[in-house]
Amino acid sequence: MGAEPGGNTRLRAARQALGLRSQHQLAEAVTRSAAQIGLRISITERTVRRWESENPPWPNPDHQSALEHLFGRTVAELGFTPPWASDETEFPRTGKRQESSAVASSGPLGIFPRLAVSDPLPSSIATDYIAITSAYRHMYWTVPPVQLHDAVAGHVKLGIILAASIPEAARRSLADAIAESSLLVGRIEFFDMQDPARAQQSLVTALQAAQDAHDSLIGSAVLAHMAFIPTFSGDLKRADEARDKIRAARTFARRASAPPEMLAWLDAVEAETETRFGDTRKALQLINHAEGIFASETPRPSPAWLDWFSPIRLAGFKGNTLLMDHQPGPAKVTLQAVLERLPENSAKQRSVILGDLAAVAVSENSPEEACRLAGMALDQLARTWYATGMARVRSVRESLTQWETLPCVHKLDERLYDWNTTISALTS
Repeated sequence: MGAEPGGNTRLRAARQALGLRSQHQLAEAVTRSAAQIGLRISITERTVRRWESENPPWPNPDHQSALEHLFGRTVAELGFTPPWASDETEFPRTGKRQESSAVASSGPLGIFPRLAVSDPLPSSIATDYIAITSAYRHMYWTVPPVQLHDAVAGHVKLGIILAASIPEAARRSLADAIAESSLLVGRIEFFDMQDPARAQQSLVTALQAAQDAHDSLIGSAVLAHMAFIPTFSGDLKRADEARDKIRAARTFARRASAPPEMLAWLDAVEAETETRFGDTRKALQLINHAEGIFASETPRPSPAWLDWFSPIRLAGFKGNTLLMDHQPGPAKVTLQAVLERLPENSAKQRSVILGDLAAVAVSENSPEEACRLAGMALDQLARTWYATGMARVRSVRESLTQWETLPCVHKLDERLYDWNTTISALTS
């Protein structure tokens, strides 16, 4: 099927220049191009039709790489508009507008549109931006995520625009901070708001910023977070997708000579993936390997943004995997130890651990204890909302159906479906 009149004329012209007369031929060519650079993707004619439409979607990273390898030019030059750029961008000092799709740059921040907001700004702007990024990183653990989300997302957009107006020497550090901020947005969207589609877009932006910063370490972190999306989907057909992202994350980590803590976290991410796709034996082997890293490797400083992982958090992964492996006794011992050692500012993680302990109680046929622990998890969620923690509580409630008539289950339902909890769950 050929392209419709109008639409993405840049891509269509580039296709025709290569002698590809149809969208089907382009789909096959991009698939071959991907294979040449080691990517396992299969492009369909429907995807190409969307790319050549009036408002083509921003291609995902693998598709971008294959397109750019095939045509020898950036996707922006092929008529795609980045998701962080609006259709029109206003310049405060001049009042003029410029089409965002026409402002791709080939400089150090080549993926970002060059949208100068003023005359050149001082390098100190990057320092100020990094300081705000650090503040948002700390706020994540206590500020309600819905309130924090828009602020951090706006911070990302501001950073992208500022990048064109600061001296070249400061842009790399600014790109690093943009990558961290967009990663935080993706974490909020995935773990706190349970919106994987939006999280994927934010993580793509983070990965592109990491590329412009030449920072393979944060690139590794972003790729590992991308693995969570298929991992938590519940779709067994997406197992290879998750594992591919983990392999990519490990490759980036090796490229960056990652510190031991980062390597242990990648083991934990892979363990989570294998647990959810049913291979708990492999998951426990990965967790044991991560424990060995903490026990034997010489400590090296980790980046400040790696504040979501520690030996205690690794033990939390282990407790959940033991639970899924039908080892309630060891799971209970492990999870109780984690609960006792969690820092004060770990309300989100505490709700998850309490939920897992409640699941252990269900497996031990102790509905009263399960309800007590689930209620404690709800206490944590009332103070600091966390969609992932609520998912644990809901899973426990679903497993209590055989005890529906017990007063403790009725009491749990009163808590689970009160006004505040119900609205928080629907608006997160």
